[in-house]
Amino acid sequence: LFFLHGSDAEEDLVGNLASMSTKERIKAIQKMPETMRKKREIRNKVLKEITKRANHRPSCCTQCLQGAAVSFRRVGNALSEHFHQLRVWHKTLKIIGAEFGTSVLSYFVFLTWLLNFNIFSFLINFSFITIPQFLAAEPNNLSFTGLELFTGAGYFQQTVLYYGFYTNATINKIENSPSYNMQLAYIFTVGIYFVICFLILLISMAKFFSRNFINPQELSVNASKLLCTWDFNITNEKAVKLKQKNLHTQIKEGLTEVNKEVLNFSAMERAIRIGVHLLAWVASLGIAVAACAGVYFLSTNNLELFMKGYRNDLESQAAMLVLPVVVSLLNTLIPFFFSWLGHLERFQTPGQHIYVTITRNIILKMSIVGILCYYWLNIVATSKSQCWETLVGQDIYRLVLVDFIFCLLGSFFGEFLRRIIGTTVCLNLGLPEFDIGRNVLDLIYAQTLTWIGILFSPLLPGIQMIAFFIVFFVKKVSLMRNCQPPRKVWRTSQMMTSFIFLLFCPSFLGVLSVIGVTVWRLKPSEGCGPFRGLSSMYAAVAEWIHVLESYPVSKWVVWIYHNLITSELFFFVLSSFVLIVTYLYWQIIQGRKTMTKLLRKQINN
Repeated sequence: LFFLHGSDAEEDLVGNLASMSTKERIKAIQKMPETMRKKREIRNKVLKEITKRANHRPSCCTQCLQGAAVSFRRVGNALSEHFHQLRVWHKTLKIIGAEFGTSVLSYFVFLTWLLNFNIFSFLINFSFITIPQFLAAEPNNLSFTGLELFTGAGYFQQTVLYYGFYTNATINKIENSPSYNMQLAYIFTVGIYFVICFLILLISMAKFFSRNFINPQELSVNASKLLCTWDFNITNEKAVKLKQKNLHTQIKEGLTEVNKEVLNFSAMERAIRIGVHLLAWVASLGIAVAACAGVYFLSTNNLELFMKGYRNDLESQAAMLVLPVVVSLLNTLIPFFFSWLGHLERFQTPGQHIYVTITRNIILKMSIVGILCYYWLNIVATSKSQCWETLVGQDIYRLVLVDFIFCLLGSFFGEFLRRIIGTTVCLNLGLPEFDIGRNVLDLIYAQTLTWIGILFSPLLPGIQMIAFFIVFFVKKVSLMRNCQPPRKVWRTSQMMTSFIFLLFCPSFLGVLSVIGVTVWRLKPSEGCGPFRGLSSMYAAVAEWIHVLESYPVSKWVVWIYHNLITSELFFFVLSSFVLIVTYLYWQIIQGRKTMTKLLRKQINN
């Protein structure tokens, strides 16, 4: 910027460097990608500026402001360095990308993205829902046996882990201080959280889409990586070798995409391939339907165990693990069958195999989640239980926990034992490859359960956060020790975009429909939770608005509620505007993609 934008940029740069401490200034000048002569020129100008400021002593207020600015800058730099050190997976991602390519790396990037997402979710719920409840919490008289860690029942029923423990009273521990309405805090925290999630997912999809689909730098990817990518600041031998491996893998992926061959099949071969694909889809859909039917009948017969579990019978609580174990078995074993079907179909590219496998897995897992949601909202919610919300929260807790255990077992049986068999018993098999489709859908399924469970178990994101952290390192060790790099090298610039899209639709949109039905349609339990005694959870907002109508200062809130929040016309206009903007954005993207293809053809020619 200093040498490209003239005297204004020069003055800004010199001024910023002059306001830094000596250590920060030396470090900033060293990082500049300039020659030593230019760095000396910048340093001399900064020293002159410092001398000039010393001769013209500013006022006391100016000195205080400058000192505060320098202190804030130092604190910001220190925090950024500490946060960078806390990202324990930063080096791991570089090693995975160098050894296994961007296809496997995309899974771990997605996993770290979900981990950060759940950290954010946990902090919001813990700050605005759990901490205030601690102030009004009553002592827990139930005994802890250890089995509650697996069942989620017993002692945990009377803790902040579940909806039923939260009070419906207004919390006010200090006299003459503002009170804390737990009903409004609960529903607004969950509601605003889902709005933030919606925006984060949309922004992430747009960012990855623009970066991976319409980035003009991809036109000369191989030449730029070969000639302009090397970082000459790298001096450590290990870092140099890792950078070489990473660059070598990226160039191979780019060359594979450029030299991609289009196979021409005869009419008979096309008919056979279409027949194989149809049979595979019929088999996969049939198995998904059978699995959903089994989960439905098992869940409906499991209601009696739910009721017994609420009476703290530990044996019945252990028996309640049958449903989550069966669901996790289906979600673990059937994807292996889908992967085997994909190998039989013999797709032309690994990307086609992965996308088809992901599609089949998403149909299976989201169908099972849909059956479970129907069971929770139509059977458990209408049962004669004292607190059906806590029962749903316990069921989701067990599903999350058992799914985490099966995820670890899948790494052992699916990768470790497969390596033992391929290297000792059947040498023709060789080392296994990392199954991206199956592992990605495991993450999306786990995150879907967490989103559904937030309303019934506010601390569930904290549990999922710990689970994802452990899964990252278990998968990393299993990948390094048991798996081999993909046999066919290919570049997956669009994988992360596809993962975020699948997380958004159908996962997040389906969760919104479940939460909407729960909040607007279902009657809360009479004896537990912050919404006890109300006709619906949303009735708490309507009562709050009715109270605000008597305060002239809050008339604007009442106006927004009646004219925007409860107006069908407003949401119709908003939806139309979003659809129009989306359509125009899509047309722009299509135009850029067409231009990119034409330019790429010209470059190749």
